[in-house]
Amino acid sequence: MSKTPYSEGIQAGRLSPAELAENFGDLHPRLDDHEALVAADRCYFCHDAPCMTACPTDIDIPLFIRQIATGTPEAAAKTILSQNILGGMCARVCPTETLCEEVCVREVAEGKPVIIGQLQRYATDRLMAAGDHPFERAAPTGKTVAVVGAGPAGLACAHRLAMHGHDVTVYDARAKAGGLNEYGIAAYKAVDGFARAEVDWLLKIGGITVETGRKLGDGLTLDGLKADFDAVFLGVGLGGVNALRLEGEDRDGVLDAVDFIADLRQADDLAALGVGRDVVVIGGGMTAIDAAVQAKLLGALNVTLAYRRGRDRMNASRFEQDLATSKGVRIITNASPVAIHGNGAVREIEFAYSDDDLNPTGQSVRIPADQVLKAIGQSLQGDGLPELEGGKIKVSDTGRTSVAGVWAGGDCALGGDDLTVTAVAEGRDAAEDIHATLTA
Repeated sequence: MSKTPYSEGIQAGRLSPAELAENFGDLHPRLDDHEALVAADRCYFCHDAPCMTACPTDIDIPLFIRQIATGTPEAAAKTILSQNILGGMCARVCPTETLCEEVCVREVAEGKPVIIGQLQRYATDRLMAAGDHPFERAAPTGKTVAVVGAGPAGLACAHRLAMHGHDVTVYDARAKAGGLNEYGIAAYKAVDGFARAEVDWLLKIGGITVETGRKLGDGLTLDGLKADFDAVFLGVGLGGVNALRLEGEDRDGVLDAVDFIADLRQADDLAALGVGRDVVVIGGGMTAIDAAVQAKLLGALNVTLAYRRGRDRMNASRFEQDLATSKGVRIITNASPVAIHGNGAVREIEFAYSDDDLNPTGQSVRIPADQVLKAIGQSLQGDGLPELEGGKIKVSDTGRTSVAGVWAGGDCALGGDDLTVTAVAEGRDAAEDIHATLTA
């Protein structure tokens, strides 16, 4: 965990425990049985459903909704999980408003889609609560696979390989498995330790060993893994954080947003977390939104999210942008940071305005800040990696890298959106190709 730098404006306990509990409650509580049946009844069960095409994991959405409508949510969950083993988390964090729900026939015709994401959560939560694992391992193959990174891509890959009877060892640099799901998303999206519970449930398939505190490049090499295992999958994510490269970036109170979110996710007591009075978040993606909203929910008086282009160019969906503004976050656009002012600790951050092509307008603004959270993207770290392109590992459609016997997927690999659901699909598909290769 990161250590919050000293800044006299950063304080803990700005809100009472009761207020914090309310602020960080479940964003979309699970539907009850009646609500699920009513929601499922709105589905047209399209034969050539556009929602399926829009789902990166190709879940048979009409089928699972029909199964809910006929009173068999556990069967619906198996339909979901057969394509997306992390369907429970994806139901909570996927931008369904820009994927399956955006192309729903109900959305196109009426402006109100079937709530596919909430129905997916209803089904998967029901099955997981039962405690059983719906999949069984095949007979042992005697083959071994190393998976580096216990995030969505690595876990999806490991589970599918274990199903096929291979023995899998998963390595992760952090103290807990889960990757982005455990450390990198807003706390109100996955309450009650769901990320940890989902990992524990996934591991019930058997055949998977998880070793935490093991980092590629630090006693763990690609050559060594190739020598010890029959195949290797890299799902290492993006560990580096891009710098602003601004005057004053080293001042107290300037933090990486990913560390701020990770500290919050791992905190036992939210009242013990420090947050500024005037917080400025720089960036336009999901990390920026999650950091800004949570700063406000922790009790910051003023939270400003600044992005260098227009709102239509932000990576965060319109739903997430609207969520932020509904919580009191101010979003300013076409504003690029140029300097961080203060004497030791940050006091103001200066922005220059520009048009959508980043041409300066000649105007600027200074915003008071005692805490600045940087969320301008992450980069791949590691030595001895396969061939890179555009700062990521170059892969084929099935995740093959330039190194024989090594596959990759998720955020560290080139291609696809940096989404949990996309990472799951890439890990799953790579596992199928690994299995085909090992059993050819």
